[in-house]
Amino acid sequence: MSTLTRRDHLGPFTDVFDWLESPWTVLRPAASHPMRMEDYVKDGTYVLRAELPGVDPDKDIEVTVSKGVLMISAHRQETEGKHRSEFHYGAFTRSVTLPEGADEEHIRASYDSGILEVIVTLKDHAAKQALKRVPVKRNMHIKPT
Repeated sequence: MSTLTRRDHLGPFTDVFDWLESPWTVLRPAASHPMRMEDYVKDGTYVLRAELPGVDPDKDIEVTVSKGVLMISAHRQETEGKHRSEFHYGAFTRSVTLPEGADEEHIRASYDSGILEVIVTLKDHAAKQALKRVPVKRNMHIKPT
């Protein structure tokens, strides 16, 4: 009969970091972050999805954007009467640099079944990348401004 063995690619001491409270949580490996995310570009839009189970989107999630950085903040309330928990409670934040051409004025977010989905419209780069001809004038000195 075979026995299942837990294999942790991050090393044997990963669980030790889970026992520690702040300020030592900065030492926690990135893979154990309490907010797991995925992102991709599809049909001219940037899509970011974050796992946020057990939160109320009306009062526990905040999505902000400034200078090309999207920030998601959430807070999960701890429940009473538990014997053992591997859940992460409290406040947590993730910041993501938006791709080039992200239209910060047209960002939408929705929450369903524990998944926050943020959709960012990407501006058309074809017009920006088109070749622009600069006229060259003869016998004229141009003063720098």
